[in-house]
Amino acid sequence: MQLAKLTDINYLIAPDPKRAGLTRAVRGIDQSGQEADISVVEERPLTIFLNRREIVTAMTIGDYPELLALGFLRNQGMLQDDETVTSVDFDEELETVVVRTDTETDYEDKLNRKTRTSGCAVGTVFGDMMEGLADVSLPELQVKTSDLYALSSKINRTPSLYLEAGAIHGTVLCQADQPLVYMEDVGRHNAVDKVAGWMFQTGTSGADKVLYTTGRLTSEMVIKCALMGISALVSRSGFTAWGVEIANQVGLTLVGRMKGKRFVCLSGAERLIMDADLNSIADEPSKSARKGSRA
Repeated sequence: MQLAKLTDINYLIAPDPKRAGLTRAVRGIDQSGQEADISVVEERPLTIFLNRREIVTAMTIGDYPELLALGFLRNQGMLQDDETVTSVDFDEELETVVVRTDTETDYEDKLNRKTRTSGCAVGTVFGDMMEGLADVSLPELQVKTSDLYALSSKINRTPSLYLEAGAIHGTVLCQADQPLVYMEDVGRHNAVDKVAGWMFQTGTSGADKVLYTTGRLTSEMVIKCALMGISALVSRSGFTAWGVEIANQVGLTLVGRMKGKRFVCLSGAERLIMDADLNSIADEPSKSARKGSRA
């Protein structure tokens, strides 16, 4: 299989690891007792308001705060696809985003039913998120394994904040073998919410898309993916049992542990088109392995 060169990848949004404010230099000592300067990821609070109501404070790296707010509210069922958003205002000094709609909203009951998740940086979902899945009807998208290998190769060669400083997760919206929107954050839930915010803002359908993540395939990730209308979720990392169970319930194709030529599909295997020539896929060198790939 002939993979495209990195210069042939036309991201709509790509990571900018040199962007000011995302990392800082910190001096420490290494295993030999020698001084070492490294880049570490910044994280800061971001409080999200919907109209006049404070919804949540998230810890984030601080890029794309408007998209994070829109995606979070969309994935919590607080913004519907046909909802009119009149403004999204970010105040950097106050570290707040205010999303305003043309109708009054009241989510006091929903706010009282919060559930902490297992996500890095402590994700938050609301107790009735599962109820939203009852109305989800995912398209039966067929996925070529040749596309999955191409995506994995392209994404893992893309300059990113992870490669710059580590301690970060990435989520990428893809179509066939082309990665489109690549978001990063300290929590995988934040990264996927940024993608959801971009989809909501641009009116982009998830029907023919694949979501790629570097994080674990947990129940929260599966639920968010399904609510975004995306029927295939792929990761370099592993699974949780509940994540697999929900994926099977909603008809979501779930592929994990994708490293080099290896992967495991625990849901939706009948929708995979096994067209890749494994002899042409190289094993991933351990020296170039990303976070979690040696598990």
